[in-house]
Amino acid sequence: MRVGCSLPQLGLQATRENVVRVAQRAEELGYDSVWVLERLLWPTEPKDPYPVTPDGKLPETYQIVLDPIETLTFVAAITSRVELGTSVLVLPYHTPIELARRIATLDVLSGGRARVGVGIGWSRDEFEAAGTPFERRGLRADEFLHAMIALWTENPVSFKGDFYNIPESIVGPKPLKRPHPPIYVGGSGKGALERAVKHGNGWNPSGPPSIEWLETEINELRRLAAEAGRPSIEVVLRGIGFIMDQSPGPGRMPTVGTLGEIAQDIRRLRDIGVSELIFSPPEIGWINTPGIEAGLRRLEQLIEISR
Repeated sequence: MRVGCSLPQLGLQATRENVVRVAQRAEELGYDSVWVLERLLWPTEPKDPYPVTPDGKLPETYQIVLDPIETLTFVAAITSRVELGTSVLVLPYHTPIELARRIATLDVLSGGRARVGVGIGWSRDEFEAAGTPFERRGLRADEFLHAMIALWTENPVSFKGDFYNIPESIVGPKPLKRPHPPIYVGGSGKGALERAVKHGNGWNPSGPPSIEWLETEINELRRLAAEAGRPSIEVVLRGIGFIMDQSPGPGRMPTVGTLGEIAQDIRRLRDIGVSELIFSPPEIGWINTPGIEAGLRRLEQLIEISR
């Protein structure tokens, strides 16, 4: 099982110095990949409550968010080995031609290290700001992926759909990675799993409530993949890596607890078929302080128990 970690792109930790330190230290420690997320804004009166917080508001760290692709392009220049992933880009906030070219550019400049986690979004406030209808976003995302893959793999390329059209054109650059950078579809439920099988290299779940729940979903993913004639499909899990001095007790989330509990979780996740585990410890990005020393120490501890 491969191991990745988040970059400090949120809140007061989102500084050039911190991004450099975490990216380079992750590479030194042997992490396989570094990852970023996408958020457009922090609504003061959200139309859709954030499900994790009691008041429905996003954490204050989301008031500052470095753009995901620009952050990864910067990291590409200061690293040489780690792969560069998004978990996730919200497809309806973009257009296929714009996003495909930006990701292809990242892949070229990084020497073929781009990996693409995508989702359909949930925040009506962000859809409004992006000028994209909230309705039919799943169908829009399916067509988006179809068009983006065409842009990466065909020359000349043309595309005509219900939402997006591309006149026959030569479009470059093409990604270095063939046939295209791997695509991982985020979200949960049947629609996300079917989208992962149809368009992606795998599934990118985040913060599962339990390993048992995750195992059930992975089994369903494998069943759908087998029906589609796909012999293998990846599972790239975005976990937490919240190390605690004492166990939180019954009902704890995977990768939350003591070092021993997290080590046990890692073994179980490997056994049920997780291909890659991305750690997003609170000390990197979620605690709204400028310092990064605690986060670097957490990365050292987490990679030690993952090998």
